[in-house]
Amino acid sequence: MSILSIQSSVAYGHVGNSAAVFPLQRLGVEVWPVYTVHFSNHTGYGQWRGPLLPASDVREVITGIEERGAFPGVDAVLSGYQGGEDIGDVILDAVARVKKANPDAIYACDPVMGNAKSGCFVHPAIPVLLRERVVPAADLITPNQFELGFLTETEPETLEDTLDSVDKARAMGPQTVLVTSVLRPDRPEDTIEMLAVNGDGAWIVQTPQLPMKANGSGDVTAALFTAHLLSTGSPAEALGRTASSVFDLLGNTLESGERELQLVQSQESIAHPKMQFEVTQVR
Repeated sequence: MSILSIQSSVAYGHVGNSAAVFPLQRLGVEVWPVYTVHFSNHTGYGQWRGPLLPASDVREVITGIEERGAFPGVDAVLSGYQGGEDIGDVILDAVARVKKANPDAIYACDPVMGNAKSGCFVHPAIPVLLRERVVPAADLITPNQFELGFLTETEPETLEDTLDSVDKARAMGPQTVLVTSVLRPDRPEDTIEMLAVNGDGAWIVQTPQLPMKANGSGDVTAALFTAHLLSTGSPAEALGRTASSVFDLLGNTLESGERELQLVQSQESIAHPKMQFEVTQVR
């Protein structure tokens, strides 16, 4: 399996491609990372150094990969935070070129816009770009519950609300939707859920909610779910594997006392998920 991953990069810590590449490699996936930025660290620190790469440079790197004859072997294009419309154009162009070379390839998009605590933290043009152009081109999207609502202009709270919002998102184009950070009001205390939906059904998995916020966890989740979905063909199995690995990763990070995800230390949980959480079909 080969994935073309077009995302940010940091030297210190784990977000974007710096969060996605190693877990994918531990699953045996060939990853070709293309960087949209190369920062010293993620912006959550308030200070960082390094370049935001021009869209023309990102396009040149992708074209160079294409010139090596690699596109027919790409099983998925993966993208995360899109810093501007120009990068969005580059990603969409790459998706079209990959799919022309391999019609079975999928586009997996993490439509990063914000979260329930921080609200929407991207430029106002980004949600419009995602709604009108990016999501309709995607086969798989992995929003959190807040982003799902922002994307579909709804306010999902209950499970039924969330499923209705997913239906609206799927009507935009994607076949499969993974919703992370599902916080329905009737869930047991100190739990959090993920929901996967495609044309065959909907499945939910519940885990303890750990008292922490970890930058890059959404990037890891999107990468793992994409790989597991491609390898198994089953949203339910992909959901169970992803939830297991991400929970152990977050647990190890919390226990370490470190701010950055403990990816290397959690690699066995990524390569060999314990499958400790039950996946339930809800539709």
